[in-house]
Amino acid sequence: MEKARKTSTFWYQFSRFWFWITGWHLGAQVPPGIPKSMMIAAPHTSNWDFMFARAAFYLMDVDVRFTVKKSWVDIPVLGKLMLALGALPVDRQKNNSLVDGMVQLFEEREELVILITPEGTRAYQPRWKKGFYFAALGAKVPILLGYLDYKNKEAGVGPAFWPTGNYEKDLEEIKAFYRTKAGRFPEKGVR
Repeated sequence: MEKARKTSTFWYQFSRFWFWITGWHLGAQVPPGIPKSMMIAAPHTSNWDFMFARAAFYLMDVDVRFTVKKSWVDIPVLGKLMLALGALPVDRQKNNSLVDGMVQLFEEREELVILITPEGTRAYQPRWKKGFYFAALGAKVPILLGYLDYKNKEAGVGPAFWPTGNYEKDLEEIKAFYRTKAGRFPEKGVR
């Protein structure tokens, strides 16, 4: 029996059209048998990254969720669109731990992929935010290496990476993978 598609026909067809018109293609996809993961997306150098990444995950039929400021989903039309695209609203005004909140989200669900841009900005950022790492470690889920390679017009997912607890060593291995991927603005990419 064929597994039911998670992606709506509209978003799937739109994504196929978007990739066709822009000349992009899919690279490696999410490894099978990983129902929960923290997915990082790098290099993040352009606002266009969202369009290509979202389309790629629709084509892969991966129900990726991403965190946004709660105020974004409070805007009437934009909020509904953001939620439909997979937004998980986060109230940054509350004195709570985003890492603990993400661990709890993983514990509450049988399947969940949370997408994070660890650079936290589209500008070059040598120091990544650590939350993605400690959320994956706390939830005992792998980190998937989502990428956009503008040089080759390819969107894909690298290998599953299981955090060891040695942040500095693990981050160096993760960044080594991303150094082979060119952002839209390569000078802002991972070094």
